Amino acid sequence: MFLCTTLYLLILLVLLGFIWFTNSRQKRRQLTISVTIFVLTYLIVISEPILALTIQELLGTFPVDSGAAVDAIVVLGRGNELRNNRIETAAKLWEAKRAPKLFASGMMDAPQIIRRLETKGIPIQVLSGESCSQSTEENALFTATILHPLGIRRILLITDFPHMLRSFLTFSSFGFTVVPHTSSMPPNWTSKQKLLLMFREDLGLIGYALMGQFQPRSDSEIKYPPALVFEKLSNWHCRL
Repeated sequence: MFLCTTLYLLILLVLLGFIWFTNSRQKRRQLTISVTIFVLTYLIVISEPILALTIQELLGTFPVDSGAAVDAIVVLGRGNELRNNRIETAAKLWEAKRAPKLFASGMMDAPQIIRRLETKGIPIQVLSGESCSQSTEENALFTATILHPLGIRRILLITDFPHMLRSFLTFSSFGFTVVPHTSSMPPNWTSKQKLLLMFREDLGLIGYALMGQFQPRSDSEIKYPPALVFEKLSNWHCRL
């Protein structure tokens, strides 16, 4: 992380030097003040204490997992690097008898999650999922379309902590009672990688809020999803 920070600052200094020699004295002074504020802010934000505080505040917004049984464990896919920890988390929750069913959601991720869970001794009969969703909105919509007819409403939702708030609000809007259970981040990730993921999720959270995707969905929207969704889920390649 030190090398990355140093590289960014060196690039910034080169650009500053170029602008310094091609502008007037007044503009150079304004530029110096702006760059100083930016650098100080950057160094503060990427610091470990600030990152730890941000994580603590984020996790504090979720309901506490009381350990009670639920209808199903739902695992959201997030790519190769984040997959292993959520598989381990799901397996432990299954072993603790937290739910009779385990559901994986996400294109490219769900099939691998199910295969890995099966190798851990979880019966294939309780494993299911869908492999067509490409967003958090579709994760929730496709999951609701499949699980609601089975009477599944209360779920343990597994994803990483930056993604959890948006996932929690989206799944709740589709009529699920969500018990959040965050999976840990990869141990080799730097503070900068975690911070960038959190920044991306902040943008996603704002976008979903502006589009009204946290508002409760009607029963008809859940029971009768758009034609494209129905067509996807009718395809056996999507249902696992």
